[in-house]
Amino acid sequence: MTNTKQVVTRFPPSPTGMMHIGTARTALFNWHFARKFGGKMLFRIEDTDRARHSEEAVTALINSMKWLELDWDGDIVSQYANKDRHAEVAQALLNTGKAWKCYFTQEELDAIRKDNGGFKLPKRAELEKNYTPSQNDTFTVRIDTPQAGSDTVHDHVQGTITMQNSELDDFVLLRSNGSPTYMLSVVVDDYDMGVTHVIRGDDHLNNTFRQNVIYDAMGWERPEYAHLPLILGPDGSKMSKRHGAASVEEYREMGYLPEAMRNYLLRLGWSHGDDEIISDAQAREWFELSGCNKAAARFDFDKLESLNAHYIKQANPERLLDICEPIYQKRHGVTPDFAARTQIMACIDELQSRAKTLIQFVDESAFFAKSLPIKMDEKAQEQLTDEAKTLLKIVAEAFKTLPDFTAQSIQATIKEIAKEHANGKMGKLGMPLRAALTGTTQSPSIFHAAEILERDECLARLNAVI
Repeated sequence: MTNTKQVVTRFPPSPTGMMHIGTARTALFNWHFARKFGGKMLFRIEDTDRARHSEEAVTALINSMKWLELDWDGDIVSQYANKDRHAEVAQALLNTGKAWKCYFTQEELDAIRKDNGGFKLPKRAELEKNYTPSQNDTFTVRIDTPQAGSDTVHDHVQGTITMQNSELDDFVLLRSNGSPTYMLSVVVDDYDMGVTHVIRGDDHLNNTFRQNVIYDAMGWERPEYAHLPLILGPDGSKMSKRHGAASVEEYREMGYLPEAMRNYLLRLGWSHGDDEIISDAQAREWFELSGCNKAAARFDFDKLESLNAHYIKQANPERLLDICEPIYQKRHGVTPDFAARTQIMACIDELQSRAKTLIQFVDESAFFAKSLPIKMDEKAQEQLTDEAKTLLKIVAEAFKTLPDFTAQSIQATIKEIAKEHANGKMGKLGMPLRAALTGTTQSPSIFHAAEILERDECLARLNAVI
């Protein structure tokens, strides 16, 4: 880092939909960088495009940030609310001759572009020399970009990049209705908010050179830049819904923990040696923009799932159950009460060691919270054949007289019944028993589960399906 002032980064999403996974990574990198240097990360909604603005999207963005546990400093800023300030800066540029009034209509500009091969408009001098606008009272305000020379940006990720000024067009600052454009608004807001480091996707790289024209014209100090490469799908194409999930909300619904997502997104385009599991504290210590890759990163669902399994295993059990409460309700229509939570806690180690997602954790433990009759999934129903029910009758009778209803004695009893009535095949009893007691075919050790449910509940569940 070269700036000696307090570090100030910003997270400025557009409120047009759910938070894309690439947007979430940008927020994370801004957050780690600001926190590393004891600085601030500001949250700004870039809502100048009122036609595409959505309050539902604003709420979704805020909820995604909260779920990811990425905090910000100060109040959320609305870019649209600052439109008068943006127009004021445009007027200041007009007053100093750094901007000009363009009276050409959109149709005339389209024709001029066609004359020039369909690309950018000529700069002001050439435009006014070769073309005359029709009589028109309305105008846009355009920046007067330099005619010659070049501009160089020393980017923390992309390195040193130079662009010839001849490649820049005199882009619009104020539309004909007086509303400011994004290109103007983002510069004014960044300056007024004291942003020192602009960390964003490399799809904004060309915008950097245009925005620097405004910084220079106003005599403002430029921020430092870091442009992050795109996130690609596993197949190397742009990340989208067809790859499975593209928004943060979807990953939450799929049962990922926020700490797993933070760890995975951190490693998606940034590295610290061969370290895969990196805590927030370690990230805060190690994170450097120079560690970001120039090349696009490919999303790997297997790696994310592996990290998620690690964090589920490490999670505080009570917190895990609290997080899972709405999932129990949504998927199984139950909310574990104190008794069910106590039973789940009795086999929490096995549940946590097995689960790769919170969905799996919930599906394999929901049976503790269910009451009779236990709802069976399709695979469980397939296990309860007439032959299986005959064997379960024998199991139920044996359970009634077991002197010690423990996992060890239950397993020994099932083994003995299998030997006598199922040619020693434990699966012929184990799978139907699991189906009867849990309503599913995936659960922790059915012998341990039976012990936790206790004798009377096991007998009630067995009798309900026999």
